[in-house]
Amino acid sequence: MDLDGFEIEAIGRNVAKVSYATSLQKKGVLISTTEHLLSAFIGMGLDNAIVELDNLELPILDGSARPFVDMILGAGLRQQRRKRAYLKILQQVEVRDGDKFIAAYPAPGYSVAYKINFAPPIGEQAFEIDLSRDLYRSELAAARTFGFLREEQAMKNMGLIRGASEENVIVVTSDGVKNGPLRFSDEFVRHKVLDLIGDLALLGKQVVGRIVADRAGHAMHTALVSRLLKDHSLWEETTEPSGLVQESTPELTALTQTSQT
Repeated sequence: MDLDGFEIEAIGRNVAKVSYATSLQKKGVLISTTEHLLSAFIGMGLDNAIVELDNLELPILDGSARPFVDMILGAGLRQQRRKRAYLKILQQVEVRDGDKFIAAYPAPGYSVAYKINFAPPIGEQAFEIDLSRDLYRSELAAARTFGFLREEQAMKNMGLIRGASEENVIVVTSDGVKNGPLRFSDEFVRHKVLDLIGDLALLGKQVVGRIVADRAGHAMHTALVSRLLKDHSLWEETTEPSGLVQESTPELTALTQTSQT
């Protein structure tokens, strides 16, 4: 398809719908499944990039952010003269839905803690990562998306997972993982953290603060984004990294291109 260079900014105001994935929409044009690519951008310290697409859904690749990380490293990062702007959390803010919640708290650096509790065989898992320690590539990027076999048809009916297969999705059945082995023993919750980092990229700036989520999902992730963007008393823009390792603002030296195959 040819939209003649039409651009959709990866920012909270363009969030369209969230269920099994996050989608962006502008003037009727919808782009689906943005979270893995945006997560890789944040994880690698990348602020400014242009992504070219020839499809309305980002490719699932191997189901993780690792292929996008490899693309970024292959293109190269360039440091800009302008200092990076951070979104520094000043007051705690929580979004709740029954016993599920997601919250942002003032803290130095950028850390994310996540807890999930699915029916067996996944069960309860928890994971926390300090992104200011440059751990994204080794601890998070390779964690793949997962899905329950019983939900496959419903997701396809929604126009999602069109490129999904056992090669790029951890398939969970009532008996266990159909297509193991796992890359991490707690790969399920690590992927949830990966998704959350990608959704929070829609704030438009890297966060300085602590994010905590308990059984949240894309809808609650983006609800937190919306809440923060609507209430500027909760945060301030700063160029002081406050504990973050990367103080410069890198950008791609070449255009990043992704395509659906």
